[in-house]
Amino acid sequence: QVQLVESGGGLVQPGESLRLSCAASGSFFSISTMGWYRRAPGKQRELVASITSGGSTNYADSVKGRFTISRVNGKRTLYLQMNSLKSEDTAVYYCNSVGLLRSWGQGTQVTVSS
Repeated sequence: QVQLVESGGGLVQPGESLRLSCAASGSFFSISTMGWYRRAPGKQRELVASITSGGSTNYADSVKGRFTISRVNGKRTLYLQMNSLKSEDTAVYYCNSVGLLRSWGQGTQVTVSS
């Protein structure tokens, strides 16, 4: 059974940083394009960053230059380094594959507030 477990969220002030982690079970991880998604209050879930199995990355315009996605296939772990956080980054963050979605994890809450 595929399981995705996100961690690393918290309450930070604008301009600060956080690093999110996602631990995945299942052999799909190393061959899949993986992504970080977020759902802000009252909004639909959106894909903010993705990374292919080979390490090519793509970012939503809203986070480009501030967020960095990375992965360690041997550890089945996905990361999201978030710098220069803004209040509009406040959301629950999830990881999942891109395209063929797996079961969603519980997500990790990121709150950016002064």
